[in-house]
Amino acid sequence: MRKLIVCTLISLDGYLEGPSGSIVDLPIDGFFDQYNLERQEAADTLVLGRRTYEQFRAYWPAIAEDPTHSPAVAADPEAAHLQKALARNNGRLHKIVVSDTLTPESTAPWQETTEIVARRAARDRIAEERAAEGGDMLVFGSRTLWHDLLRAGLVDELHVMVGAGLVGGGTPAFPEGMSERLRLLETRQHEGSGIVVLRYARTSGG
Repeated sequence: MRKLIVCTLISLDGYLEGPSGSIVDLPIDGFFDQYNLERQEAADTLVLGRRTYEQFRAYWPAIAEDPTHSPAVAADPEAAHLQKALARNNGRLHKIVVSDTLTPESTAPWQETTEIVARRAARDRIAEERAAEGGDMLVFGSRTLWHDLLRAGLVDELHVMVGAGLVGGGTPAFPEGMSERLRLLETRQHEGSGIVVLRYARTSGG
């Protein structure tokens, strides 16, 4: 059985989107992309909700062709190699997208690597994939989806990247009433970065 890992960035006051409804409000630096690339390299499947998938599909294919389109590269030209690697991985990895409205015609240019799963079938399909042999399964973004998977006992690890800043409002990382016991596996910092990675495992098997 392989691991399903949720990777999420939050502000110090617990938001995964700021007041504008975007991740760009959060305190991000280059270690965010570096850590996500490490996780991609150990994975062979992305598990995404429709909204996150459409955001990825609108953004990353162009970066794979020309990383100078990335705001990260505009801010730091040395980030071009990292951005291109992230973009290519997002394209090549098998993507399970949970949606009742997405159609195969709207997955270009990722038709060959995208599998659309209806919401009612999502838990069973993801459990089936998790039970197979292979690399890690990663969830990026997709807050509603990973909350459901966590409740269902299908999340093995939660990697929380805590940025060094407060945003004062937005979308909270966890909904009111969610309760889950976790075991801290690792804390990690990177020189020059304000981000701290907290790697947790669920205390009971799923």
